[in-house]
Amino acid sequence: MKNCPIGIFDSGVGGLSVFAELVKLLPNENYIYFGDTINLPYGTKTKAQLINLTSNIFEFFKNQNVKAVVMACNTTSAAAYDTLKDNYNYKIYPIVQRVAKQIANENHKKIGVFATQATVNSHAYKNEIQKYSPDTEIFEQACPQWVNIVENQLQNNPDSVENIKSQLELMLKNNVDKIILGCTHYPYLLDILKQFAPEDLFINPAKYFAQDIYQDLKHNNLISDKKGQEPKFYVSSNPEQFMLSSNLFYKVQNAKEISITIIHT
Repeated sequence: MKNCPIGIFDSGVGGLSVFAELVKLLPNENYIYFGDTINLPYGTKTKAQLINLTSNIFEFFKNQNVKAVVMACNTTSAAAYDTLKDNYNYKIYPIVQRVAKQIANENHKKIGVFATQATVNSHAYKNEIQKYSPDTEIFEQACPQWVNIVENQLQNNPDSVENIKSQLELMLKNNVDKIILGCTHYPYLLDILKQFAPEDLFINPAKYFAQDIYQDLKHNNLISDKKGQEPKFYVSSNPEQFMLSSNLFYKVQNAKEISITIIHT
């Protein structure tokens, strides 16, 4: 199976932050990316809705004969992974669970988490980090506007900047050592965040996650030994907006022979 594709998904373009890191480490893989844009944002969905959406996406990837699926979405990792993880015979990598252990091993005393409301409601980061570091205090905070800010490229809008600043000021009252950007969209607000706090305060889980996936594929002898084809991109609606928004994350429109195809979940 080593030359089968790797599937990656998110509610929109945010998962491209993980995809870009994977391409650096694993340039010869075949990649299939799915952005479930018709159901964006995921952070407002119920657990039952998220399980249903994720199940449909897993079936899509099953039909693509993938060797692995990367849940480049904190919200579905938190809400759907445990329910669905044993239903498929390909490897499944959930970002929250894979990254939390690495962060816990850094031995921070206080960690903040910026995330969607659904991820905060699940307490996934808190539960996973405290498995390995029970004395670490975790402060979870929902930032419900941030996905739409990124998807619509509004990060430099004055109202957006004020929203980002206000959320950061609220978190800083907890005197945290680090802040996890617990949604794959959020690292693309780092240029704004670092105007109001040191850049090294923030953790981009995508870098941890990509390294973990690389090591696991290597350990299981699943790294492709042939040069991969151009990545394929699928969305469930509005491919034009996806191409426009993706410019922040990965130069989809500059890649040759890439077609963006609508599929329905």
